[in-house]
Amino acid sequence: MRKLITGMKISVDGKMEGPEGYADWVDAWSEEYGLTRQIDACLLGSVMYAGYEQYWSAIQNEPDKPLPMTGKLPMPAELEWARFAEQTPHYVLSNTMTSALWPKTRFLRSLEDIAALKQQPGKDIYLMGGAGMTASLIDAGLVDELRLIVYPLLAGEGKALFEATQKRRGLELRKVEQLSDGRVGLVYGIG
Repeated sequence: MRKLITGMKISVDGKMEGPEGYADWVDAWSEEYGLTRQIDACLLGSVMYAGYEQYWSAIQNEPDKPLPMTGKLPMPAELEWARFAEQTPHYVLSNTMTSALWPKTRFLRSLEDIAALKQQPGKDIYLMGGAGMTASLIDAGLVDELRLIVYPLLAGEGKALFEATQKRRGLELRKVEQLSDGRVGLVYGIG
């Protein structure tokens, strides 16, 4: 069975967004969890997908131009993820969305559809969120692994990653890695 692996960038106090609605402490949204070689599909919620598709399409279409959302040029790792994302099937959990710009986008309508996707042959699946969807899938027992990049920051106000989680879950620490700029990478199995 394929594993469903989520990766999130959070502050030490567990925030994934500041009060403005985004993580202003994150410099790049490239895949830094070491997943690219072990996945062949991505899963997102419909709220996150619209901005995700817009952000990565901008890099795919004009890789040498500043991004409209940030005004910054894409970083090399973002260019790499943009190429990967263009070739990778993306699944969106939504009861209402029926179309997307990317031709490899498919829509799932229920938790049962996600469970069935995990049963299909292939590599692991990267759950990109957002927070509500991630919490729901953890509560449903569908997430197998949690990868966090913890930033050395107390964000204060903002959205907590596990704010909507309803059930207690045991975690098994599998890896700790010191990263640059005081960040820490954590990998947990979810029991």
